[in-house]
Amino acid sequence: MDISDTETSMLQRQDTVDDCADYRGRPVHRANSGGWKSALFIIGVEMAERLAFCGTGSNLITYLTGPLGQSTATAAQNANKWSGTSQLLPLLGAFVADSFLVLAQGGQRPCVQAVGADQFDEKHPEECKLKSPFFNWWYFGMCTSSIFTHFIISSVQENLYWGLGFGIPCISMAIAPIVFLLGTKSYRYTMKGNGMNPFLRIGKVFVAAIRNFRAAAPSAMALEQEAGTIYSDQFKFLNKALAVPPDGSEAYAKAPSISEVEEAKALLRLVPIWTTITAVLTVPIYDRVFVPIARDLTEKAAGITMLQRFGIGLFFSVIEMVTAALVEMKRLKTAQEYGLVDKPGVIIPMDVWWLFPQYVLFGVSESFAVVCLQEHFYDQVPTELRSVRLSLYLSIFGVAVLAAL
Repeated sequence: MDISDTETSMLQRQDTVDDCADYRGRPVHRANSGGWKSALFIIGVEMAERLAFCGTGSNLITYLTGPLGQSTATAAQNANKWSGTSQLLPLLGAFVADSFLVLAQGGQRPCVQAVGADQFDEKHPEECKLKSPFFNWWYFGMCTSSIFTHFIISSVQENLYWGLGFGIPCISMAIAPIVFLLGTKSYRYTMKGNGMNPFLRIGKVFVAAIRNFRAAAPSAMALEQEAGTIYSDQFKFLNKALAVPPDGSEAYAKAPSISEVEEAKALLRLVPIWTTITAVLTVPIYDRVFVPIARDLTEKAAGITMLQRFGIGLFFSVIEMVTAALVEMKRLKTAQEYGLVDKPGVIIPMDVWWLFPQYVLFGVSESFAVVCLQEHFYDQVPTELRSVRLSLYLSIFGVAVLAAL
């Protein structure tokens, strides 16, 4: 091999992306893979899926009460079951997709954005800068597709032919995998680590921590020396998973590593954000508890007026913002005490559970204000325009996304 061949080989190795492979399992080259050339296919898949989902759900109650002859109450109940199931399935789908395969929307919804983000290498300065815009344009594409669906598909369903109105979303969903497969040769496929199921790996940490709850956790100094920069001081109770059994049993040989403990901590850090599902809990309480009590007091069918409900939502929104401001003041004060101001790459020694109250308040606010907003757009527009009522509501979020770009 001459010098030129050696230099070419070295350049090719330098141009490969770490921990990634192409569709044939070979080292993937940065120049002809990933980035926007791959991410655009992913955004196209999401737009096609949103068209299918919104095209089915936008006039579902109208279809159930019209051609199928169901009562309004039954139709609303069935539509809510469909919507709730489809929104909760991604939790199961994410588990199945990460562990076994991809299955329908339950697998597609939690995976498509992750696959798109994987096309940008965090270790590469230029590609790292492009990852944040990807999320912006992904959401923009989702909103654009949703708005188009509610303007066009809803009108087709109500004014032309229900079969055609539901057929278009069906065709769109059939196009989605074709769009995805068109980018096969350009995708970067993230290579798995030790091959163990990630849920089993993280679950092992919690089991070990519970088993060793009486044992003394390793000292912070010992962990720092062993883990280097990986170790974090949060959720110290999980450090008990690293405790050495007094009898030196075989269980220690199978004990979690420090990196696995850190994975479990990272999962716990997401809990405060996940609590925005407070809206899921608040809506049933509002409907089954609050409304009957308010109905007895006000003698109104809905318990309170639409404006009162919206006002309550705004009130909780204000409290949420005040809470968020107080938490931010606490964060800044902590940063000043530890001399960490103007150091964006440093983790502030502050428990993540400080975020919990504001996210709970956000969920409560959304259950009052957002649901009321949807109802308001439905009631206030002329009957002839009700097929596009939700598109007007979605345009609020579309404007917000455009302003953020």
